[in-house]
Formats: sequence, C-alpha cells, structure tokens
Amino acid sequence: MTVAEVANFLEQFAPARLAASWDNVGLLLGDKAAAVERVLTCLTVTPDSAAEAIDERAQLIVSHHPILFRPTQRITTANPEGRMLLSLAQAGVAVYSPHTAFDNTAGGINDILAERLQLTGVQPLQRQDGPRQCKIVIFTPDADLQRVSDAIFAAGAGHIGQYRECSFRLAGTGTFFGSEATNPTVGQKGRREEVNEWRLEALCPEANVERVIAAMRQAHSYEEPAFDVYPLRPERDGVGQGRIGRLAQPTTLHAFAKQVKTTLKSESVQVAGDGKRSVQKIALACGAAGEYLTDAVQQQADVFLTGEARFHDCLAAQAQSVALVLPGHYATERCGVEALAALLQRQFPSLRVWASRREREPLWSA
Repeated sequence: MTVAEVANFLEQFAPARLAASWDNVGLLLGDKAAAVERVLTCLTVTPDSAAEAIDERAQLIVSHHPILFRPTQRITTANPEGRMLLSLAQAGVAVYSPHTAFDNTAGGINDILAERLQLTGVQPLQRQDGPRQCKIVIFTPDADLQRVSDAIFAAGAGHIGQYRECSFRLAGTGTFFGSEATNPTVGQKGRREEVNEWRLEALCPEANVERVIAAMRQAHSYEEPAFDVYPLRPERDGVGQGRIGRLAQPTTLHAFAKQVKTTLKSESVQVAGDGKRSVQKIALACGAAGEYLTDAVQQQADVFLTGEARFHDCLAAQAQSVALVLPGHYATERCGVEALAALLQRQFPSLRVWASRREREPLWSA
C-alpha cells in the first residue's frame, strides 16, 4: 500500500469539493509514493498524537483538523508546531486531513451524530449544489464518430453517476459553404454542400470543458468542427452542511441533553433554553458551527446541537426560540475519528489502523 492509495480513497469518500472554501484539506505532508503499513486517525495533530504515531511506527496520520491551517512562513524548532512537524517529516509520517469534507459527506461526522442520536428523516441542514455540468453537442461525419467519441470520453465527458461513456447520437444533415480560403475535408469550397452527419451529445463537468473541446478538435477531421456548449442548472446532490431530523418521540430539552451527554461520552453539556420544554426536531452540525443557527431557525428546529458556540450566538438562539445543546467540540467529532479508523480498516485489511489512544478532551469540569 502507498500513501496515494489511501489518499485516493479518502478523496472519493469525502471529496474536497464538499469542504468549506476557507478549509485546507487533502494530503498536507508527505510523499504520495511512500509505503504504508500503519495508519493513525486523530482529531488534531498535537505533540501527544504525533509522538504516538512515531512511537507506533505509523507512516500516515489521518487528522480531522488540518495542520498548517494558518499561513506559515517558516517551520523550525523555535516553536511547538515546528518541532512537531519536523519530527513527523524526519520519521517519514505523512498527514492527510479531510476536515469539513468529512463533516459534510454522506456517512461523515454529521451523519454519524444523527445516527447515534437516533434521528429519523435526516436531511442536510443547508443543501449544497452538485458540481456544475455542461452539455457538449458535436456535429461529426460518420467516419469521425467513433474517434471523436473515444476522445471526448477519455478527456472527461460522458459520466452520469456510476456510468461512463454515456452519449446520445442522432443522424441528420449538415450544410456549409466554404470560402476560397478554406480546404474542406468533404465536398468543395465555393458552393453549398450537404453532408450526412451525427449530432453527438454528452454531459461534461464544467471544469473539463476546455480539455474535452481540445480533444474533440484533435480527433475531428474538419477544419472548423461545429459544436455547442450548454451550461446546465446545478443539481442538488443530496449532501450539504449540517443535518436536521426528528426524534422518534418528543422529549424534554433536559432529557435530550442527558441523552447527548451519554451517547457522545461528553465531559459536560451546556444548554441554552428551558429544560422543561418539549423538543423533537433536532438540527446539528459538529465542531464549532454557530454559523448554521440561522438555518436551524429557518427550518423551525426545536434544538440546534453543535460542539461550541459564542455567547452572542446563545443569546440569538434564545431570542429566536431555538434551544442550544453544546456537548463540546471534542465530543461531537471524536466519534468520527473512531468511525474513520474502522472504515479504513475495512477498506484496507492489510493495514493496521487505529484511532489515537493518547488523544484526550482538553477541557474538564471543576
């Protein structure tokens, strides 16, 4: 196994396009070609988790929170982060971070939280558009059809879900009148020609359009191939930020907070709202996600659960009749670290994968 193979799987499971625009996800340290036998998952790369990886001879850390999150001008032994990163590099330990892509993906941390709290009818709290797509329409003579089709498929067109090389083809008649400066492949210049052609249609990610057009031009025999590019309305692809669902039965806010504390093994749970209030519709977003309070209000949630929130977010929630349940940043994301270790172990049975045993909740209650 190599770092690249594990990284490719993680990118498929939690694509970078699902990450927040401000995030730093992917392979952040290390050599893609390096061999891997041992993988450690953790919430954050700290001196403790880094030392554990080195002591246990791990070649890859999959850390939920990214390293090098803020702009860094130098990495030296003059500060704790520099010493830690240098020790990992010297030991040949790579670091990959899926962060908010893992929060948002199907089967990611927010889905894990919803499942553990036994929510039903779970949907994204804030839906996200899928990748922008175009439809490319190419007009080609019969002799070029196979060659042009193969070229655009190889360049990235023709994917629909789990299917590839998808297209639609319709026979028709094309016309052209070439000037004296032309050298037509079929027919003659200086007169109108009618040619039997195919209308070849295929979907193409917007990011691949220029590459597909270049491949088409190279495969096409015409001096000036005729083609159209139609932008398509983005589809909602079923994923998004946060989750919202319902408890099977209404309960009190106090009882729900107790359930959260037990289920997530939280050191303490902070609550804003009337503990005797009946609640059933639950919105959630792991970590520090106070920015989704507005979405919880718009969707008329009884409770918004996140790891931590600012004082003024608590006041805003009270003013809008939404209870806040705050079990801690660590408690809302550690479950994902453990689940990710189990997922990687199933995907790569030859590896030894474990969730950090030295990582701990940094806060405690007096």
